[in-house]
Amino acid sequence: MRITASLVAATLAALLPILASSDAAAEGTLEKIARTGEFVIGYRTDSLPLSFRNGEGQPAGYSVDLCRRIGAGVQRHLADKDITLKFVPVSSDERISAVVDGTIDIECGSTTITLSRQELVDFSLPTFVTGGSVVSLKKSGIQTTSDLAGKRIAVARGTTTEQKLRAYLAENAIDAEIVVVGDRTEGWARVTQGNVDAMASDQIVLIGLIMSSPDPTRYWLDNEIFSYEPYGFVVRRDDADFRLVVNRALAEVYRSGDHADIYYNWIGKAGIEVPPVIAVMYQLGALPE
Repeated sequence: MRITASLVAATLAALLPILASSDAAAEGTLEKIARTGEFVIGYRTDSLPLSFRNGEGQPAGYSVDLCRRIGAGVQRHLADKDITLKFVPVSSDERISAVVDGTIDIECGSTTITLSRQELVDFSLPTFVTGGSVVSLKKSGIQTTSDLAGKRIAVARGTTTEQKLRAYLAENAIDAEIVVVGDRTEGWARVTQGNVDAMASDQIVLIGLIMSSPDPTRYWLDNEIFSYEPYGFVVRRDDADFRLVVNRALAEVYRSGDHADIYYNWIGKAGIEVPPVIAVMYQLGALPE
């Protein structure tokens, strides 16, 4: 083949996007934050009391407060730079890909640590532990999970709850119809309007939704859980330096006891005591420096 100038130019043009994407992938999260001056935090808008958009349109919640502490840790690590925290809302079905493609630097919400997700991303130290449960209007007559037979149950797309709910219903021979919705906000609206009979989600999220409703007495919440959901913050895979900064900040919160104030501010003041499993999580996460 005769190599011409035009062939070389065409080859370089084809390679440039590949080389550029390779350089972006090689840049660590800390380097990206230092270069841009922004620490981009993805947060869920529909996971009250862990992560939500408050009445002023600002990110708020237990997970958001922990991520602000992580932001302070990033600033300490990059002491010679001025770092701004930028919060970006993400949905349940885009939160993982947003970390993978670098749209956000960390996802702070209510994401369950799973082995399959760790094929794509890494996780921080655990930040919360809960499990899947079901909520309905009291007038629906649902009092136990067996009463879900023949009912329509809303569940958010792309969540571990969807997978675990299908498995639970099949294992217990409960013939219910699963209605997949875009997010928890849509599912909750359908329950309150009577368009579905029940909604499945992580129990702490359902508690938050009931707490924020005008009349919490309208709802029945199943005390039993059908799955184990340990939460962590999502970070890029194989980025050990950034993950260490994240875990160092969380461990400091757990060691200092500041986690108690954060828990009480968002969860405990509603009368929900720290469950033993979460108390153990705090103890195990209080890693020494």
